[in-house]
Amino acid sequence: MPTCLSLLVLAQGGETNPWVIIITAFIAAFMGMGVFKLLGYLRKRDAEKEAQQIIDKAEIQATTRRKEAEVEAKELALREKTRIEEQLNGIRQKLFERERHLDKQQDLLESRADQLQKQEKMVENNQRKLSERVEDANRRQAELENLLNVQRQALHQISGLSPEEAKRRLLERLDQELANEQGAIILKKEKELAAICDAKARDILLTSIQRFAAAHTAEATTSTVDIPSDEMKGRIIGREGRNIRSFEKATGVDVIIDDTPGVVIVSAFDPVRREVARVALNKLIADGRIHPSRIEELVAETQKEVEQQIRRVGEEAVHETQIRGLNERVINLLGRLHFRTSYSQNVLRHSIEVAFVAGMIAEEMHMDPVLARRAGLLHDIGKAADHDTEGGHPQIGADLLKRYGEGAEVVHAALGHHDDIRPDMPYTVLVAAADACSASRPGARRETLDRYIKRMQELETIATGFQGVEQAFAIQAGREVRVIASTKLTSDESAAKICREIANAFEQQLTYPGEIKVTMIRESRFTETAK
Repeated sequence: MPTCLSLLVLAQGGETNPWVIIITAFIAAFMGMGVFKLLGYLRKRDAEKEAQQIIDKAEIQATTRRKEAEVEAKELALREKTRIEEQLNGIRQKLFERERHLDKQQDLLESRADQLQKQEKMVENNQRKLSERVEDANRRQAELENLLNVQRQALHQISGLSPEEAKRRLLERLDQELANEQGAIILKKEKELAAICDAKARDILLTSIQRFAAAHTAEATTSTVDIPSDEMKGRIIGREGRNIRSFEKATGVDVIIDDTPGVVIVSAFDPVRREVARVALNKLIADGRIHPSRIEELVAETQKEVEQQIRRVGEEAVHETQIRGLNERVINLLGRLHFRTSYSQNVLRHSIEVAFVAGMIAEEMHMDPVLARRAGLLHDIGKAADHDTEGGHPQIGADLLKRYGEGAEVVHAALGHHDDIRPDMPYTVLVAAADACSASRPGARRETLDRYIKRMQELETIATGFQGVEQAFAIQAGREVRVIASTKLTSDESAAKICREIANAFEQQLTYPGEIKVTMIRESRFTETAK
């Protein structure tokens, strides 16, 4: 390449010779081809060397991979061999156990076969013996029938009765004996059932009453109004009695003003009217302005207040007993019961108590407690309207409840809770029992003085009516009777018997709440309790 370049330079520096140029070009071309071939050879040798290296490396990797594959294949074969051997060992163990189990079953079958053979022999022996016994029994039965026929003929000859007549008399006698036995069994079962029912009823009532521990509902109701001085009596009467006439006309009550100091009496059959009159009269006395227009104004105002109170009290009673869906008029009637009393017992509180007790009894008997509470709350609803309607409060209450959409059970409970009709529905009986519990428990009602004295006299009269009793004293408000026996007419044994008879007489002849203790005093003391 430098020679060629020199030639070119010389050619350019000197004269231009075409041959020189041609020769130079030829030489340059030849040398370029040699260089090109040399470079190709060198490149080919390097490529072959690199290819040989790649081939050697690939052979080494293939050898390594083949060895690894052979190792993995050996390991896999070893593991598979181990797994197969384990499976074969398990199968061999199961086969061994199965074979042992089959051997046991075969032994068991052989022993059962032996037992069956023995039992077959025993059955054959028993059948043979049974056949012999049957033949013997048939022979004896035939002999017995022959003997009975002979005796029957002899008996007919002696008694002179035909077989039909003897059979009829025998059947009649058997019927009579069976009837007596049936009557005795029936009486025994009735007594047992009555005792069980009494005990169950007593437990249910006691449980219900204990669960409902209500306060005493007896309240002192009064229709008297206190006045500050007797001069106020004249102002209440007014000139020529115009104030008192206006007051009585507006309230519908009678105002009694007598010589009793500091008191004016308000009298009316309707408890709500009496309450309105009492409150209005207290307001007039406190206000001091007593004249007809003021009386009418205060009475109208008081009537609205009492009506609101009636509504509020009725809603409180409904909320307390958790009763839903009552008519508005029924709620107002319940509120009116707040001002009504029966033997000094508040009728509304009595109705609430009956509702709870009836509901608890219903729970004990697996009945509907909500329906029982509803019937108990509304059973005396007729007392809220018996001053305005003719008839007894059960019939009035039943008519009102039917009118206001109550169910047949509630209506029937209101109509029959005093046993005026036959109790065809179970809730009527529940309400009647709860009503009796509420009315008769100690502290619920207060007796008048005349009734109290009469009850004490009845106790003492019954006790002194027994022979051998000298004196009898009713103490502790009639809850105990002390009886003094004659030492000449009685002994200790007879005194104990008389004490028991007096307690039985109290149970049969009197109706009383709680218990009455009878104490017989002689040389010894005997005590019994009338429950």
